[in-house]
Amino acid sequence: MQLLEHPCIAHKDLRSRRSQLTLFCDLDGPLIDVSQRYYQTYQTALTQLQGQYRNRGCSLLLTPLSARQFWEMKQARIPDIEIARQSGLQNKQIDDFLQHVRAIVNHPQVLGQDRVQPGVREALARLHRWGVQLAVVTLRSHAQAIQILHQYDLAHWFSHIQGAQDHLAAYDNYAEHKQALLAKTMSQPEFSNQNERWMIGDTEADILAAQALGMSCIAVTCGMRSHDYLQQLQPTSIHGSFAIATSFLLGVEAA
Repeated sequence: MQLLEHPCIAHKDLRSRRSQLTLFCDLDGPLIDVSQRYYQTYQTALTQLQGQYRNRGCSLLLTPLSARQFWEMKQARIPDIEIARQSGLQNKQIDDFLQHVRAIVNHPQVLGQDRVQPGVREALARLHRWGVQLAVVTLRSHAQAIQILHQYDLAHWFSHIQGAQDHLAAYDNYAEHKQALLAKTMSQPEFSNQNERWMIGDTEADILAAQALGMSCIAVTCGMRSHDYLQQLQPTSIHGSFAIATSFLLGVEAA
């Protein structure tokens, strides 16, 4: 759903502006579906916690959330502490649960749950054909970002890939950290002559970082935040997927 029409789209010749356009893309959410990984992390953390307390002679009365319940809470940005409470945990149990989550979320076994979002490959190919300069700016660790982009044969579309040094940065999702990475990427020589810059992301970190740097931002609802939550942040536009967002940006019909 488009919130407002950006004046450059209405008044510039589309073909000329496409070749002067740089698109900075978040990785998790817009390009990669992480929902299964996050839910499996939640389930595994509960299972490990239950085993930990059983070994101490204690039993936990857990009330696990369904995948739908869990993801709706994540998209509404409900704190993990509240998710733990609604799963039957309290006090020290919550702290122990969160430690398990942080230890599991980047484990290779659960990283294998990540998948490319529908329509991403076709959208990247179309952007490339139109001469749009592409960069990934992610809070996922740089090594992980490189690995998954090569794993799914996406890396060749991007002239720059910028990841974080902290392997838990993506889970923490701090806007200040994202802003620093985005600013660093914008300063790269290959982007210095681009007249128009946009960001596509799925969380407050992406939107706030882009806004702080004076950049237009498209939010997508296929990732970590819901339409209602994203709307409060007032991005330039909101769309359901990366493919639809890029069609809007190029001024063409969605494939």
